[in-house]
Order: sequence, then C-alpha cells, then structure tokens
Amino acid sequence: MTSAFKSGPQRIVCLTTETTELLYLLGEQARIVGISGFTVRPPQARLEKPKVSAFTSANIDKILKLQPDLVLGFSELQAPIAAELIRAGVAVHIFNQRSVAEIFDFMRMLGGMIGVEAAVHTLIKHYERGIEAARIVAEHLPRRPRVYFEEWNEPMISGIRWVSELIAIAGGEDCFAELAVHPSAQQRIIADPQEVVRRAPDIIIGSWCGKKFRPALVRSRPGWDTIPAVRNGRLYEIKSSDILQPGPAALTDGLHQLQTFIAACATDEPV
Repeated sequence: MTSAFKSGPQRIVCLTTETTELLYLLGEQARIVGISGFTVRPPQARLEKPKVSAFTSANIDKILKLQPDLVLGFSELQAPIAAELIRAGVAVHIFNQRSVAEIFDFMRMLGGMIGVEAAVHTLIKHYERGIEAARIVAEHLPRRPRVYFEEWNEPMISGIRWVSELIAIAGGEDCFAELAVHPSAQQRIIADPQEVVRRAPDIIIGSWCGKKFRPALVRSRPGWDTIPAVRNGRLYEIKSSDILQPGPAALTDGLHQLQTFIAACATDEPV
C-alpha cells in the first residue's frame, strides 16, 4: 500500500538562499517555513516565507516558534547559529560545498533527505548538460582571457573555488587560481594590490557580497590604469546572488554571465 505522505522533513528553515532556491526548483517549497533575509531567488520566496535570519545571525526565538523539523545552513560561519539550535533540540544540517562537484553533491544529499532523488537527478543532469555546452563553446574561443574576480574590496578578496572553476569552464583563466582552493575568505586576501597589476587581467569582475560593485573605485587604485581590463573598459559586475551562492544560481545565471564577458573579450567584441 502506497503512503500518501511525503517522506523526510516537512517543516524546513533555510538559513541561506541556495537551499531555498533548490527546494523551489524541486517543487518542494511547501516544506519551507522560514528563510534568510538575503534570499532573492526565487523572488516569490520573499513574499511567501517568513524571514528568520541574516547570514551570521538569526532570530532563534522566531525559528523555534516555527517548530522546524530541520534547519539547513552553510559553512562554518553559521556554526554558532547551528550550535544554539542544536542545544534547543532542533535537527540541523550545515552544508559546506566549495566546488562545482560539491555543489552537485549538496543537491543529491538534500534531494535524498527529502525523498525526491529522481527529481534532483533530473535537475542535476540538466545542469551538467549546460556546463558541458559551456565547455564546448570555450574550446572554440580564439584565446583564454585572464580574469580577476573580486569577492570583496576592503580587504581585496579573490574568488572562491566554484567561481574559479566556472571561470575556467566559461573559457577564462583565473588570475588567482592558487588562492581559490582555500575555503576561508581570510586565506584569499590579496594584501598587495600591485599583485593584480602584475598579473595583468584582461577582465575584472566584481561581486562584493551584496554591496554594489563600483568600477570607478577600482579604476582609481594606484597603478591600476595599466591593467588591460581597466585600459579596455572590461570591468563588470555579477551580483552575489547569481554567483556567490553555492547552488543552482551559480551554475546557471552566474555561468552564463561569465560566458558573456569572457567570450566578448576573447573575440574583441563589446558586451
């Protein structure tokens, strides 16, 4: 006899946006009872779901009143929130994906936790096809532009691992690929701004963690007027909600924007 009840947790609080977006994409948004205040994908989530957290802080009382049977978070930065909820008797799972492969692992794990393995498998196959298509396009570019991706400006922080990997998939070369392997932003600080000058990126992309990217500030940095990206006006913004969330957004809108900027530079065309 087939049960009419869905398996897995039914009252989920999402402390970050990628879990919210994935649950909506899987058609499982009814399970979500609370979200992060930074959530913008999908737009309707902000209208439909109570906001219970920022990124490193949360309204614990509000979360407890929602009586969640699972709280989902991301990274060691949310460990204090997780610890407080665990002490209150709440089931918590903190994901820690840092690469494209780990993003897919995160999707598979969440799909398994809520009993929708077939649906998440279909979604992953769709994203894998998109990534393979991007690789094929990149192979036909006349050159691989050098890309400096700035995750924060004060201090200057270069891109995290999945961003570096997506730059390569889109046909570019991450100027600070050796830093991308470090999970902590502190380990990706560029102490000497002149190091960017020395590495001479063809493209500069800013994604300042929710703060608006300001190309004029970048152009005004001492000595940066000699950088090819600055000389040729190839300074672009990708919103953090599109590229710095380790989930569906980075694999779709984030990758697409990287492709647009990199292909235009490689072929000497305007964006």
